[in-house]
Amino acid sequence: MSNRQAEFAQRARDEYGLDIDVQEFPEGTKTAKDAAAAIGCDVAQIASSLVFVADTVVVVVTSGANRVDTRKLATLRGVHEARMAEPDEVRETVGYAIGGVPPFCHDTEVQVYLDEDLTAFETVWAAAGTPRAVFPIDPDDLRECADAEVVDVTE
Repeated sequence: MSNRQAEFAQRARDEYGLDIDVQEFPEGTKTAKDAAAAIGCDVAQIASSLVFVADTVVVVVTSGANRVDTRKLATLRGVHEARMAEPDEVRETVGYAIGGVPPFCHDTEVQVYLDEDLTAFETVWAAAGTPRAVFPIDPDDLRECADAEVVDVTE
């Protein structure tokens, strides 16, 4: 386990009492399709943490089978537009690189939204701090730890 993954696992344990099972895949899990292939699950079970700017930085944890509709996100936030955050904005705000952003344990407190489609599964898989590591989690536990609002902001 890399230092970054170990730091995330320790932080999840310290902050939320979670003993997460980080699984590393050398071939990478940067995209939802890559992650699902590596894990052997449906792409819809991948909980992709995407960072957007909609007045402020927010994280949308969406099913790997879905795409975020930035118009819906902007409407939800009460702003005129929303956009994907730039790589430097992602790292500066949440503390992780694109492809490895977990749904919680961010460096800065940000609003987190959870794609309602993820709640249909018993287990989903989320990034564990790097583009090569994921962990399984119950969507209800994910929602609780991330203090996420369940929403429909997908196309």
